Amino acid sequence: MGGAQSREDLDLSDSDSEDTRSQRESDQEDDAYEDAREQSSADRASAKSPSSLDEVEARLKALKLKYSSPSSEKKPNLKNAVKLYLHIGGNTPKAKWVISEKLTCYGFVKTSHEGESDGEEEEDGEEGWWVLKIGSKVRARVGAGMQLKYFGDQRRVDFVAGGVWAVKFFSNEDYRAFVGRYQDCLFENTYGCEATEENRIKVYGKDFMGWAKPEAADDSMWEDAESSLSKSPGSATPLRPSQDLREEFEEAANGGIQSLALGALENSFLVGDSGIQVVKNFSHGIHGKGVFVNFDSGSSHRKGLSTTYSTPKKALLMKAETNMLLMSPINEGKPHARGLHQLDIETGKIVSEWRFEKDGTDITMRDIVNDNKGAQLDPTGSTFLGLDDNRLCRWDMRDRKGLVQNLADANTPVLNWTQGHQFSRGTNFQCFATTGDGSIAVGSIDGKIRLYSSNSMRQAKTAFPGLGSPITHVDVTFDGKWILGTTDTYLILICTLFTDKSGQTKTGFNGRMGNRISAPRLLKLTPLDSHLAGVDNKFRSGQFSWVTENGKQERHLVATVGKFSVIWNFQQVKNGSHECYRNQEGLKSCYCYKIVPKDESIVDSCFMHDKFAVTDSPEAPLVIATPLKVSSFSISSHR
Repeated sequence: MGGAQSREDLDLSDSDSEDTRSQRESDQEDDAYEDAREQSSADRASAKSPSSLDEVEARLKALKLKYSSPSSEKKPNLKNAVKLYLHIGGNTPKAKWVISEKLTCYGFVKTSHEGESDGEEEEDGEEGWWVLKIGSKVRARVGAGMQLKYFGDQRRVDFVAGGVWAVKFFSNEDYRAFVGRYQDCLFENTYGCEATEENRIKVYGKDFMGWAKPEAADDSMWEDAESSLSKSPGSATPLRPSQDLREEFEEAANGGIQSLALGALENSFLVGDSGIQVVKNFSHGIHGKGVFVNFDSGSSHRKGLSTTYSTPKKALLMKAETNMLLMSPINEGKPHARGLHQLDIETGKIVSEWRFEKDGTDITMRDIVNDNKGAQLDPTGSTFLGLDDNRLCRWDMRDRKGLVQNLADANTPVLNWTQGHQFSRGTNFQCFATTGDGSIAVGSIDGKIRLYSSNSMRQAKTAFPGLGSPITHVDVTFDGKWILGTTDTYLILICTLFTDKSGQTKTGFNGRMGNRISAPRLLKLTPLDSHLAGVDNKFRSGQFSWVTENGKQERHLVATVGKFSVIWNFQQVKNGSHECYRNQEGLKSCYCYKIVPKDESIVDSCFMHDKFAVTDSPEAPLVIATPLKVSSFSISSHR
């Protein structure tokens, strides 16, 4: 499928601004724009061989020769002067960049909650936010939702504001002035305070100033990790541009799919509106309609059992994948649940309903996960972790008195709170994940990610500051060295490695990291791809490929954005000298990815277990589920 090596890197033509241009030249320019159009989702539907890509690059280089060099431009006598371009045509073959305003100016305007101020750019106020205005065409609140991307070598920025726009500046000084002002306004809109050195220290903390000033951050751990990865026997070559994703299976589901529960053994499971469909695991994906377990509303007549499991939003495999825990929200639109149901997959029956309770009081949970990355394969497993807004705990399904609890009991059995902590202040936990040894990473609504060791849930060993966006999903590698947080507009990749006072390398799960903390890296979509992803173009469920053995290294990252499943090469993201990071401002952002487009919004995308990777493929198959279909893709190595 297509990638992010789109046509956006072509210098936007400045010859369009010449009023004396003839109609013949205009027609030629239109042809040039068509050749240089951004790659659309239609383009992605078919793979391109290396030779065709070489031809495209050659054509782009030839096109650049048509335009005058930047140094020959004459700077207009207008404050904050820019040229404004608009991308038109969406994902059609006629998609291209056109000039929207040949000469206009921009300004950052402070608004109030009551309405926009007509004051000058530097107007201050205690309320409101900063808005970017460009001529009469653009008015956008400064924030991550703009998906602004820098092109320092072209003195250009692209962004989304109702459409996809590009701005070109007449000098490097103008470009630098815009970047500085934009970043200051972004900080103030995000954190509600002026972008001063003092406020940056308050927001990030002295130990994390590398997050505020990435150019001064210690990136040695990224480089060390990259070096060790290349020497690791378990790190096969990740997906390269010459490789492609090939669809192996696609079939309709029995009902509206709500979530995927991939197994590492024989079967995987599609959790839908009316039941669970069992499918077989193969080396090229999941396939074949097996047993379908209906959510039988009649079972609600049993003593103490409710029917809330008819619409489960969370499914967790346990006991060597012979049992599944199903958790359903109390209210639609919110994840909190008062309990869960235990499904025996072999019999297809609900064998127990469990209630969350602490000190005799019913409580709720918003999420559950296995004790560690490989816990679902343990045939004796009886514990799992639970998370609520201000609670982190471990639940045990074994009765304290050694009795087996079942549905025949008059009262719904109660899970035992065996370990954990109820925080008195608002932590606003959102999501969590575990490593191979059971260490825990927790994401919060304020963007913070806290790390807890496997034997203590009371106090975090490390707390990474937020970048202003809530963490909606979090994942961590098996070895605990890398964390992937999901926000609505980007993924954040964090290295947890540090060197302690004795010179030993540790992770932030088992020691305090001090002030030698690497700056994170962001994974984003280009403004055009973000716009084309659809109305629901928020990032969801960013995760690593799946390994459950020491010495094995995750090779890819995948996330869902609207109708797109987006895949990054993990090793490439970690490579600090990668071309994607050149001419950037602020935190390094990676735009080199591959996209699998679907016709409807995607429910989930995830890689199968590493054991299903075949010898001629660098990765296990990728499974993508939409509400009505499930597809499997293998990574082919053919050229």
